Amino acid sequence: MITVVFILFFAIRLISLAISRRNEKRLIAEGAKQFGEKNSKLLAAAHIAYYFAALAESHIRGIAFDTASAIGTAITAFALIVLFYVIHELGEVWTLKVYIRPQHTLNRSWLFRHIRHPNYFLNIIPELIGIGLLCHAWATMIIGLPVYLVILAVRIRQEQEAMRHLWQC
Repeated sequence: MITVVFILFFAIRLISLAISRRNEKRLIAEGAKQFGEKNSKLLAAAHIAYYFAALAESHIRGIAFDTASAIGTAITAFALIVLFYVIHELGEVWTLKVYIRPQHTLNRSWLFRHIRHPNYFLNIIPELIGIGLLCHAWATMIIGLPVYLVILAVRIRQEQEAMRHLWQC
């Protein structure tokens, strides 16, 4: 059961990747500039490594779906709902990378006015915690989350720097 839920979540993530790639092509065509390219690659690798380390840990330990797995499933489902809400809110500018268009404007919807970086704090971090709980991947969470958070902190700093000029408008 854990593997089935994992595959479902991973497939949903692949859908978001397809949306990101489509938007990225459009942004590049519009003259958008990418920021933090190396960090984006590192973040993607860390995300995939975390997912599959959690699944491997689950298989190695012979974990069965239980209450902790159900809680992890609920947290991950919430995180993915937030992901698609953020994609909806940002529309054609949402990507897994940081791109800024020449005529870029900030999203000033309720979510973005009240929560800075909702994709990171309401999607990615809960998603990783949820996957860890789903798989009972305690070692993955203890090692992987801090590593991921360091890479994510760099990403947030790069994104804020890339958008600094927009906040003053």
